[in-house]
Amino acid sequence: MEAFIPYQKAIVAYLEAYSSEKEPRNLYAPIEYILNLGGKRLRPSLVLAAAELYGVHHEKALPAAAAIEVFHNFTLVHDDIMDEAALRRGEPTIHEKWDLNTGILSGDAMLIEAYRYFESYPPSLALSLLKLFNKTALEVCEGQQYDVDFETRTDVTESEYLQMIQYKTAVLVGCALQMGALIGEASEKESNHLYQFGLLLGTAFQIQDDYLDAFGSPENFGKTVGGDIIENKKTLLYIKAFELANEEQKNALELAYQDQTAKKVERVKELFVATGAEASVKQAVQAYTELSLKELEKLSIADNKKELLTQFAHSLMVRNL
Repeated sequence: MEAFIPYQKAIVAYLEAYSSEKEPRNLYAPIEYILNLGGKRLRPSLVLAAAELYGVHHEKALPAAAAIEVFHNFTLVHDDIMDEAALRRGEPTIHEKWDLNTGILSGDAMLIEAYRYFESYPPSLALSLLKLFNKTALEVCEGQQYDVDFETRTDVTESEYLQMIQYKTAVLVGCALQMGALIGEASEKESNHLYQFGLLLGTAFQIQDDYLDAFGSPENFGKTVGGDIIENKKTLLYIKAFELANEEQKNALELAYQDQTAKKVERVKELFVATGAEASVKQAVQAYTELSLKELEKLSIADNKKELLTQFAHSLMVRNL
């Protein structure tokens, strides 16, 4: 999204200026490596954008934005270890490029570094930001554990799935926006609306991501299609398919998920369509997006200021759904 480019450049420059040749290099070099692998920097950009909604120059929000970005990348480092992933953004993961112990320790150091960015704020503001950050960081860990737990369960409910994706993904989007509002000295009511906007939009984004894993094109989605099906992940497509299926379709789904052949992905996708799960999930994406935009309507700021976040919401949802 072009409007975010100045924010993205500001975050990169700030992170580069903050980093230094610290020792031991085998602790800090992996941190510099993961932060330099790119990414869209959308979460930290939202911190800066939200602050400017309330008349504060984005420079004041850069430390909080950096904290969000470093924390997000910390979660990626540890997720890659848990998933035994070999690549991140097309390059070797830290535990592959160095070793497992380095990945764990550098990830831990990143989490601590994220906290240090808040030291630059006045005590009262720093406390408010840290309370929000602590709540969010713990929820992200809880979401990750739910995801792990669901791998061995066949009775995951829709409400459990939604809580898991909100904790794993959406709360950090909401946190980023609310941090910007706090720095901009917005009212509690305003900052809560921004948080809800981020939470609902992040939920829509993750549901859509799960949808595209099955029905997207590899060229546009950037991943191998069908990965969640192969791994028997309990996505909303999976949950809705079993909820909407008749007895014959349920039996077919159970057999399809036990299949270890190359036909598994296509057979499961056919059943997702036949049961109505595919259409239901598309509707859920639209519904959560619309709910998020209603939260923007509640803000007391001028409509032209809301436009950036409205465009951001639409840009996230236009991914060949």
